[in-house]
Amino acid sequence: MTDRRTELAVNLARVEERITAACAAAGRAREDVTLVVVTKTYPAEDVRILHGLGVRHVAENRDQDAAPKAAACADLDLTWHFVGQLQTNKVRSVAGYAQVVQSIDRLRLVSALSSAAERAGRELDCLIQVALDAESGERGERGGVAPGGVEELAAAVDAAPGLRLGGLMTVAPLAGPFAGRQRAAFDRLVELSAGLRATRPAATMVSAGMSADLEDAVAAGATHVRIGTAVLGVRPRLG
Repeated sequence: MTDRRTELAVNLARVEERITAACAAAGRAREDVTLVVVTKTYPAEDVRILHGLGVRHVAENRDQDAAPKAAACADLDLTWHFVGQLQTNKVRSVAGYAQVVQSIDRLRLVSALSSAAERAGRELDCLIQVALDAESGERGERGGVAPGGVEELAAAVDAAPGLRLGGLMTVAPLAGPFAGRQRAAFDRLVELSAGLRATRPAATMVSAGMSADLEDAVAAGATHVRIGTAVLGVRPRLG
């Protein structure tokens, strides 16, 4: 446990240095960027160590892993983010522990999540996942809605009980015009965010950037970066 704590502390310090430097280079305040540590495939013990090191935002992408982990850490003051593609048959479980769902990408998911949130007596922050590799009206390979579909989903979240529109999220695309151009992709997301905030000023969250490209995300204006490998190490292969 001590060795693992030391390892995580060193990794976390390096990531913190990177975020701080990126904020300074962009002329932004460090407190403008929230670090969300993606703990998928890692045990609840790691989450507890990270909490002891000051981490308050953690993320998961599979409900079958996240639900028991969140339950095991229910005594900790953590904000749980769900960042994976979400099946409608998992929304009831996710609505029980997640405070933020970052992967809203279709109308059916909005209605299912709204019903689950109401049933649980909770209000969830929702980010619309934007697929920058998708044509208008289509979904990308990694989930997400095309930029042309953002407004329709935003209106649906606005009208959905138990849900609150928080902003936008993207994953740097592997195909299409933004493939290999992370900074350009994140600039586009921030542009879309500005359009959303013109009519919904509270939707300020911009979730972009992972271990390899957090500097590009901070430079573009991301408010949340999702970091896994750089904090927790190379993930064990799932059997």
